Amino acid sequence: MRILIWHVHGSWATAFLRGGEDYLLPVVPGRGPDGRGRADTWTWPSRAREVTPAQLREERCDVVVLQRPHELDLLEEWTGLRAGVDVPAVYVEHNAPPERAAATVHPLAGRGDIPVVHVTAFNALMWDCGAAPTTVIEHGVPDPGYRYTGERERLGVVVNEPVRRWRVAGTDVLLRLAETVPVEVYGMGMAALAERAPTLSGLLHDDVPQPAMHDALARHRAYLHPYRWTSLGLSLIEAMLLGLPVLALATTAAPESVPAAAGVVSSAPDTLAATARRWLADPDEARERGLAARAHALDRFGLERFLSDWQRVLKEVV
Repeated sequence: MRILIWHVHGSWATAFLRGGEDYLLPVVPGRGPDGRGRADTWTWPSRAREVTPAQLREERCDVVVLQRPHELDLLEEWTGLRAGVDVPAVYVEHNAPPERAAATVHPLAGRGDIPVVHVTAFNALMWDCGAAPTTVIEHGVPDPGYRYTGERERLGVVVNEPVRRWRVAGTDVLLRLAETVPVEVYGMGMAALAERAPTLSGLLHDDVPQPAMHDALARHRAYLHPYRWTSLGLSLIEAMLLGLPVLALATTAAPESVPAAAGVVSSAPDTLAATARRWLADPDEARERGLAARAHALDRFGLERFLSDWQRVLKEVV
């Protein structure tokens, strides 16, 4: 099967591109958002190859995996093909609905010919998808292996664009906890955070390649997931697979994704801070919780199940 897919969410794509098919990745001059091509910070298979818009007109694809509404227009502009009409298509909805949570109408709600695939059951519940067929395929994550040492007495955090996504990403919660609990932050957009939180200077790591970030995270005593209103972050699952115990706000899909044995999920930041201080003082408990987190993540978010679910959906639409 030959699949056309844009490089939008690198971590998710890293799992999706393990499916053993042929993948066409649009690339444009400057590698802007509509044509990033192959990733630099993730390892992708050689079967995922870059194609220009002009080359796409000559390439045959069996199915298009859409991830943003305007990709419908890009497809027609670049190839002359209409998604769901001239070529089979599915739409991956990576996010929870913005703004009016339970009342937001999905951009494909008026289409009955393009299935919408949600990455969590919570998202599927909250979006109004109207006439669009819907299904849920939960995340699958390549296992980075158990690497936990917990030697660094700090919480590890991964957040991209923490200033632009201030309340959504829970950056204000992160900084509040950082007043009483030592933290270290990884992700894109760290320069902007350094300006807002100069006390974290030296503890912010910008755009670290995934393997190096996994090694760094595994040295932290625990993982903090401060997000208020986003879809279930892949970094949370990766932290569990690495063997870290996790602390998360009780929002979106986190409560159903982190069992009690694996960490603490609470809407009260003070509860998370108190637990963090306990784990900093008790590395044995932290390690035990982390082992439970890894076992759960392997069972629920395994790559084999994820790829099998996607094979089923793609074959149905093709």
